[in-house]
Amino acid sequence: MTRILSISGLRGVIGDGLDPIYVTEFAAALGTMFSGGKVVVARDGRSTGPAVYHAVVAGLLATGCEVLDAGISSTPTCGVLVKHLGAAGGLQITASHNPIDWNGLKPFSPDGSVFNRELGQQLIQILEGEEDIVWKDWSGLGSVTTIEDPAAPHIEKVLALVDVDAIRKRKFKVVIDCNHGSGANCGPRLLEALGCEVVVLGGTPDGKFEHIPEPVEKNLGDLCKAVVKHAADAGFAQDPDADRLAIVDDTGRFIGEELTLALAADHVLQHRKGPFVVNGSTSRITADIAEKHGCQFHRSFVGEAHVCAKMRAAQAVLGGEGNGGVIEPRVGYVRDSLVSMAYVLDGLVKRESTLEAWADDLPFYTIVKDKLECPREAVTAACDALREAFKDAKPMEGDGLRLDWPDRWVQVRASNTEPILRVIAEAPETDDATALCRQAMEVVRAAVRS
Repeated sequence: MTRILSISGLRGVIGDGLDPIYVTEFAAALGTMFSGGKVVVARDGRSTGPAVYHAVVAGLLATGCEVLDAGISSTPTCGVLVKHLGAAGGLQITASHNPIDWNGLKPFSPDGSVFNRELGQQLIQILEGEEDIVWKDWSGLGSVTTIEDPAAPHIEKVLALVDVDAIRKRKFKVVIDCNHGSGANCGPRLLEALGCEVVVLGGTPDGKFEHIPEPVEKNLGDLCKAVVKHAADAGFAQDPDADRLAIVDDTGRFIGEELTLALAADHVLQHRKGPFVVNGSTSRITADIAEKHGCQFHRSFVGEAHVCAKMRAAQAVLGGEGNGGVIEPRVGYVRDSLVSMAYVLDGLVKRESTLEAWADDLPFYTIVKDKLECPREAVTAACDALREAFKDAKPMEGDGLRLDWPDRWVQVRASNTEPILRVIAEAPETDDATALCRQAMEVVRAAVRS
């Protein structure tokens, strides 16, 4: 059975762990937590979305909730709507970048943010039977209301962050790859509101992915070619629920998901000083940028909930993850590809620069990421083996294992959303980062096999 339950929500394979009965129980547990209040429900466009949606609605209605139906909407849109509509919470039906046979459920708290540890643990306790689900009788069942134009409040909040008139005057040409995800319902619309000439790839949000959904270089060859073909100023790639963004520059070069947060930080921290938070797997480019602008820099454990908690504690002006996820508190405590696009375009205007020149002006590191299937019970052995193999490094535990040297680092940790172990290495030179990641993978594979 392939099902992963964590404080951040639920993911699983349809027909092998993610079945209607369990989905309904999850939604009913959430409805119990929200005491039968209003709950925003959205989905990411996957073909399995309608089946999961109806199971979710059954659980919420049976616990007395009023379902506010946002239809196919992005994950950050769901978060914005919760706060905008004064709902008790929200639930996004999505498996983010996971393969097409996966789907999942991502809950939101009343303030429109992802669940923190306390709320996540409370939900798990109800699911595991430590607290009872409060089922309503026939007279107390909930109802469904359709939200008209769910993307509008989200787009309005993002536009308020930037100089819209100045961006419109530049008349950018942009290629956006929505890959048939929910970003198709908000990404092109935002870019058009910013006066861009927009070329859309995968603009029908039906979940029929034209390439593997994770927005990494090996999956975005068509976007790179399209930027060159259309002589575009930028190429943007969203993941299926549009909370992450990868970027292609004006030459058709993939500059990555890591640089998404770096570019946003370089722009924001120059004009708005304050603490900046990233997770422990994010490139050290972000630390260099914070130092350049004289801002406090903090690292959290990996995971959106951990980043958001650290951001609140530090009163951060910006945060995010190196997977292309920028978190802007003024829009919501959730990763947001629309924020990322707006900040990149605003930065290009203020710098009077091309995207190629801006990216080349940032500190250079190469970050290399790999992964392998790994049962959770083997993670400790993998970390122990890695620590033994690199005795000269400074270890940092608590989120898998991170090993640091003066100019490079490597980390191994279990994914929160897939049954895999991630290995990430970074160094100033590409060959060094690749070699470090490869060496770590060999150590981890040996430990897992034994």
